[in-house]
Amino acid sequence: MADGPLVSVVVSSKNRRERLRALIESLRAQDLDRSRFEVVIVDNASDDGTAALLDAEQRRDGLRLRPVRNDTDRGTAHSRNLGWKAANAPLIAFTDDDCEAAPDWLSSLLEASRRHPGAVLQGRTEPIPRERDRLGPLSRTKEVTTLGPYFETCNVAYPRDLLERLDGFDAEAFPTWGGEDTDLAWRALGDGADAVFVDEARTYHAVNQLGIIGGLRFALGWSDAMAVLPRHAGIRRHLHRRVFWKRSHEQLLTAIAAVLVARRFPLALVLAIPYLRSLLSRSRRRPWLVPYFAAYDALEVVSAVRGGARARTFLI
Repeated sequence: MADGPLVSVVVSSKNRRERLRALIESLRAQDLDRSRFEVVIVDNASDDGTAALLDAEQRRDGLRLRPVRNDTDRGTAHSRNLGWKAANAPLIAFTDDDCEAAPDWLSSLLEASRRHPGAVLQGRTEPIPRERDRLGPLSRTKEVTTLGPYFETCNVAYPRDLLERLDGFDAEAFPTWGGEDTDLAWRALGDGADAVFVDEARTYHAVNQLGIIGGLRFALGWSDAMAVLPRHAGIRRHLHRRVFWKRSHEQLLTAIAAVLVARRFPLALVLAIPYLRSLLSRSRRRPWLVPYFAAYDALEVVSAVRGGARARTFLI
């Protein structure tokens, strides 16, 4: 339609009402004419008042906002599929409910889509500037400054016809969270689509405080994401030595081996020094956090090995 939206913003949200409110405000502040974009927010069975917020925002003038209610939490892949299938524009821009968009985010994505028709567009993501002072060893945010390899949905856009051709996110293979965005992008590349980094299309990610228990739970929650590896062999070249998910995992296992053999070969403890230095650096010289980061790495290893076993691929 001549007067229809050019781009649809799709967001999956779960119990982040105040973060979602800030995202909506940033979308209201876009420099793109409001008749040229719409916002589809899938409320993924929230119980924190998100539904009431969306009802109120929908009644406000100016923003094409369409809430979609998901009565049960079936994961982010399923939720995002509901969103883009309900959208009307030829370009679908994804972001997260704990992000905020720069005023020229959508106009920059549209300009890039004109220059690169049919391409997957990945924008830059940085921590919310006013929250940078919250960065610390027990916080989590997202920073994306180059193209790939994970193509996080905090800032990525797809042509609608490409999503239709690929049938969107694979909600069956990725039933919770993590990995579904990477899998979709790599399937798009395998289908012949180009991928382009759009530096000027920026979103800003919240600096979320996890705490010790929250951080450990997060570390253990990555198993389903490991299903992406056997599907897309090219991702392995982005792993440490193509086997370890992270370098810290190799250092942890090396340190454990060094301690185990130290009774017979005391000099083996030298092999544990790189990991100890890494722990001290990550804990910002707070020794009481060293056990936390060691436990965090151990749980990530468990998560990776468990997920790799499910996917029948070797990963640590």
